[in-house]
Amino acid sequence: MSHLLEVEDLHVAFRTPSSIVRAVRGVSFTIDKGETLAIVGESGSGKTVTGLSVPQLLPYGTAFHERGSIRLDGQELVGASAGKLQNLRGSRIGLIFQEPMTSLNPLHPIARQIGESLQLHRGLTGRPARERVLELLRLVGLDSAESRLNAYPHQLSGGQRQRVMIAMALANEPDLLIADEPTTALDATIQAQILALLADLRDRLDMALLLITHDLGVVAKAADRVAVMNDGEIVEQGTIDAVLQHPQHLYTRHLVASEPSGTPAPYDPAGETVVETRDLKVHFPITRGILRRTVDYLRAVDGVSATLKRGQTIGVVGESGSGKTTFGLALLRLIESKGPVVFLGRDIQGWKPGDIRPMRRHMQVVFQDPYGSLSPRLTVEEIVGEGLGLHRPELGVEDRRTEVARALAEVGLEPGLLDRLPHELSGGQRQRVSIARAMILDPEFVVLDEPTSALDLSVQAQIVDLLRGLQAKHRTAFLFISHDMKVVRALSHHVIVMRTGKVVEQGPSEEVFERPQDPYTKALLAAAFRLETA
Repeated sequence: MSHLLEVEDLHVAFRTPSSIVRAVRGVSFTIDKGETLAIVGESGSGKTVTGLSVPQLLPYGTAFHERGSIRLDGQELVGASAGKLQNLRGSRIGLIFQEPMTSLNPLHPIARQIGESLQLHRGLTGRPARERVLELLRLVGLDSAESRLNAYPHQLSGGQRQRVMIAMALANEPDLLIADEPTTALDATIQAQILALLADLRDRLDMALLLITHDLGVVAKAADRVAVMNDGEIVEQGTIDAVLQHPQHLYTRHLVASEPSGTPAPYDPAGETVVETRDLKVHFPITRGILRRTVDYLRAVDGVSATLKRGQTIGVVGESGSGKTTFGLALLRLIESKGPVVFLGRDIQGWKPGDIRPMRRHMQVVFQDPYGSLSPRLTVEEIVGEGLGLHRPELGVEDRRTEVARALAEVGLEPGLLDRLPHELSGGQRQRVSIARAMILDPEFVVLDEPTSALDLSVQAQIVDLLRGLQAKHRTAFLFISHDMKVVRALSHHVIVMRTGKVVEQGPSEEVFERPQDPYTKALLAAAFRLETA
């Protein structure tokens, strides 16, 4: 019996200025129509390179196939002509990438971007193309699909952008859909919706689905079979039950056992208040017409109150668009808001940028995407030491380098990384650099915006332990924004649950997790832990 996709003894290598790096070594697997195969492994395991090898989308000039075969319905893809591959991509092979915001063109509305594939492979233009785009957006469950046709990517939430990416991938009803980390940056309820959508579309269209992920909860929920990759090799593969319930390889056992755990470091509830706000509001104007008159307001944060003590972590949870990131940015005075923002006893609301600049060393932020928030042109030393140049100008070149090396050591990185560029680091190393950049000035308050969402489970656990250790040492106040309930539980003393800009529930972490009161909180927890235990 022939399979839809057959990968046999695949070897992929990358040329570097000094050596050849073998990223994939001897990988073999098959997928049939109507089946989902998950490739799971940590960063650097070779799973994404394997997925990109199928449609031959490896970086031109640096990557090459040493040997091996990739056959789609018996057609050899390795070494195929550019014309043949172009016809297959988007027609018989669809792709969904990890971060839709960087995969979608920010300058074009979503209808045009989906329509490009229809024009290229089916010759559809004008009204027929628009009707097909609308049909696809409805197929993937995008709310108010017709009104979204002319929307730009930045006007959609993370879950909505991912649905647009799925619509693009399905535009020409491919035989094989490759989904590379399609739910990584999404909250638990949206993850569950996207996974259910992919399973439904796979069954309806009789597609094969190659799912690439580091999340074993996603694997358990969505896949029929799983292949575990480590260091470029498949170390174990089989049915979901066989591999996840009875792992044979040591690395698979390590993956299954790796997850954030433990409890936050204790703090003094009667200690000094670092940040406090009452009835904080962030309202964005909605304008219409030629004169752009304000007709209403988007209430992104609508009356949120919080008190954060020294050494305490408040976890902020909620679905995409709930206002949790906007709340964090408002506390940092990075966006306009109404209501007091009292930092170390002084209300800094309304301060001019020049007045607030000296305070910036005491309030820092770690962003969700370490690769996007680190300048690709600066070395690790320059990135981590940038704040020292502004806030500690008295330091000389050697003293600054010493301080940066100390900060790197504190987050578990070797001084040998000082002269590296971000692309030369793993995801976990990049996030540690981001944390070092925030902590080098010894801040009193740090906003951590989804700092573990794009990381492997084992690396997540390491970052959680690192943050706990740093907080215990420096008594820093953390505002921890996340959709990952296990990480929030491991780090937070107090939890705020937000929905559409409002607080629906808040209280001590143990109380909220063990005895949630609001139906929305119950639904969030049910989705999160159902996904993890599926």
